[in-house]
Amino acid sequence: MTALTAYKVLTADQMALLETGSFAGAPIDLADGYIHLSTAQQLDETVDKHFAGRADLHIAAVDLAAQGDTLKWEPSRGGQLFPHIYGPLLLETVLAYGPIERDDQGKVKLPVTG
Repeated sequence: MTALTAYKVLTADQMALLETGSFAGAPIDLADGYIHLSTAQQLDETVDKHFAGRADLHIAAVDLAAQGDTLKWEPSRGGQLFPHIYGPLLLETVLAYGPIERDDQGKVKLPVTG
């Protein structure tokens, strides 16, 4: 994946909704008014902080260029800039997805296409 890719962590139920074509957001997304994404560098901390102990997680690689004006980079955790989508996440803008797996060092493996 390139620098124009970010990642959305989803529960199995949320992944099923995205697979229908569009995902409006998780409860936290709906409360905040945007869909939270993480860069590859931010992903491990996001999963460990917000999804600890969950076994039903999936990850979607999102094409940021396809988000157009709905994408905004905004400061969050520790002042880091995070990508946020102000609108639904469309399946057609997802490059790859699958269950979250970790490598030998405990890092989240990024989904791959092909």
